[in-house]
Amino acid sequence: MNSEPESTALAATQDLSSLVIPLLKGVIYRDETTARNASHWNALLDLQARVRDYVAVMGLELVLDEAEGYAFLRARPHEEDDNAENLPRLVARRPLSFPVSLLLALLRKKLAEFDAGGGHDAAAGRLVLSRDDIVELIRVFLPDASNEVRLMDRVDRDINKIVELGFLRRLKPQPGQPPAFEVRRILKAFVDAQWLAEFDARLAAYQAELGEAEPVEQDD
Repeated sequence: MNSEPESTALAATQDLSSLVIPLLKGVIYRDETTARNASHWNALLDLQARVRDYVAVMGLELVLDEAEGYAFLRARPHEEDDNAENLPRLVARRPLSFPVSLLLALLRKKLAEFDAGGGHDAAAGRLVLSRDDIVELIRVFLPDASNEVRLMDRVDRDINKIVELGFLRRLKPQPGQPPAFEVRRILKAFVDAQWLAEFDARLAAYQAELGEAEPVEQDD
């Protein structure tokens, strides 16, 4: 009895699993430097149609942006899948604190300005900001703080959270230089152009809410 078709099918399933498992864990980037990540990205381009079918069974959809160089999984909207409400959620939703949401919005706007200005890093179109740059982005939207150390601690907590979420990448420290971070382009998939068009109105609401919330201390 010829077992070649079964062997081929098993190999194909293993190939898909080797892509789906990393996607379930997080984002696959084109520009990651390790050989394994590069292999995942190239394989995903070749097998993306099959990966879409594979994850659809789990109520997920593949988001792949070849131009920006990232891919990730997200839950399919309920209106697109009548069975979605009955499926367990494999990709967890992460509630964000108000200051983290504000900083994400500011980083997204900075990324849009960077792209519009054509000021791309010579290496690969990267927006790199120092810790001080990020502090200045958010400072103007916060009430005057008499305690500078407290402000910096707060911003550092928010930066660490955004690094954990994958929207910032901490760069290797340089001697004598402040900490630096790359704004990951996947942020564009979570803060879209329509949202950005309403940015000024949203910032006014943010400032008002931050002013009301300032007396209350909250840990992330």
